[in-house]
Amino acid sequence: MTTLTTSAAKRFDNKTVLVTGGNSGIGLATALQFASQGARVIITGRDQATLDQAKAQLGAHAIALRNDAGDSGSAKALAGALSAQDITLDAVFINAGVAKFAPLEGVDQDLWDQTFNVNVKGAFFAIQALSPLLNTGAAIILNGSINAHIGMPNSSVYAASKAALISLAKTLSGELVARGIRVNVVSPGPVQTPLYGKLGVPADQLDALAAGIQAQIPLKRFGTPDEVASAVVYLSSPEAAFIVGTELIVDGGMSQL
Repeated sequence: MTTLTTSAAKRFDNKTVLVTGGNSGIGLATALQFASQGARVIITGRDQATLDQAKAQLGAHAIALRNDAGDSGSAKALAGALSAQDITLDAVFINAGVAKFAPLEGVDQDLWDQTFNVNVKGAFFAIQALSPLLNTGAAIILNGSINAHIGMPNSSVYAASKAALISLAKTLSGELVARGIRVNVVSPGPVQTPLYGKLGVPADQLDALAAGIQAQIPLKRFGTPDEVASAVVYLSSPEAAFIVGTELIVDGGMSQL
């Protein structure tokens, strides 16, 4: 990770940030960067063991809460738990998501419902529930994907869910901007995270899939969670105060060149 200047290291002092799905991958990398720059960090996730491990990395002041990102009732419970502790938020990274790939004929309602329940419904109702806790000038960052732009075969449901998030960033910006709250999207390209082991692809095909994807990236490598995390932290920072309702693509040029 890049060494921070003194000013950067302190830019989230006295700030509280929430990262959903903060127990692994991009979410954990982002939580660690926020913490390194002075923030009090709250993470959520469904797996208690990885939540405990992540909290140990984040330090004694971090809060780790078990929460189901695909359930609107859990969003209300999360907001209630924070409110009960008089916690207000300066940044929220809506990161929790699922990625299941299948060809058109292989998509069933369970895959559709799981994808949209977590990636879209969960994101929307989390923002709705947390909205009263957002401080003036707070930032909301949604984790999108370049799949919303590139028409990759077998990604129809996943890509549609991420396109919905990009739309939400614009409409919710219009609703929340009067409170000084900014909503933006970070859309990663292929990033080497544990999510790649959860794509629904047989293990013997995963290496071939990864090699095929890597060949399409102009930089000829996967991104790292830290590289995406840096974009999230930037959009959450005072330096990005004039950026509203937009999408920052972090993909090694895959969707651009």
